[in-house]
Order: sequence, then structure tokens, then C-alpha cells
Amino acid sequence: QVQLLESGGGSVQAGGPLRLSCVASGYKYLPYCMAWFRQAPGKEREGVALISGGGTIRTADSVKGRFTISRDNAKNTLYLQMDSLKPEDTAMYYCAAAEDTPCVLNRRFGRWGQGTQVTVSA
Repeated sequence: QVQLLESGGGSVQAGGPLRLSCVASGYKYLPYCMAWFRQAPGKEREGVALISGGGTIRTADSVKGRFTISRDNAKNTLYLQMDSLKPEDTAMYYCAAAEDTPCVLNRRFGRWGQGTQVTVSA
């Protein structure tokens, strides 16, 4: 059974770091297009960052310079390093995967994780 398993969320004070992980369990390979999304209460889901199997990275303007997406294909794991966190980063963070092109944030992703909560206090 293939699934995406996120971890690493938690509560942190503004300015602090967190590192999220997403393990692609049951996959022979880490899917080509991997992304992080987030959704805060009462708000629409927002694409945060994505990375393709070829290493192409796209990052939302709201987190550019603070968040870094990376992937370890040998470990079938996607990461999101979040630095200089702000209260407005508070949200449920989801890992998403797609096995084909195009690798863009506004495409349909076929597989989603259950999410990990990130809470940033002022």
C-alpha cells in the first residue's frame, strides 16, 4: 500500500525553525513531482514549494528565502526546512505526489498525506 507519511510538525515561537519530512512508503521510487501544501483554518489550500525528479524547485513568494524544499531519493523522503517562522505560517502542512509531468503547483496531485500541524506563536 502506497502512502505519504508526514512528520516534524509542532509548536514553535516566531523566528524558530522546523523541519518537515514526508516518507513515500510503499513506493519503489520517490515520485517525480513532490510538493508541500498548507491550509490554515478558514483559508484556501496554498502551494508552498515543489521539487521535480530533475531538481527543478518552485517556491511560493510568501516563503521564499525562508523555506527550503529538498528530496532524498535513496530514502524516498521529501523535506521542508522552515526557518524564520512567522505566526502566519501556522497551518496544516501536506505532502503531495505526482508521477508525471508537468511538475507545477497548480496541477492535480494524485497522492496526499494526512498532514502535520505547524503552529507558530508570536
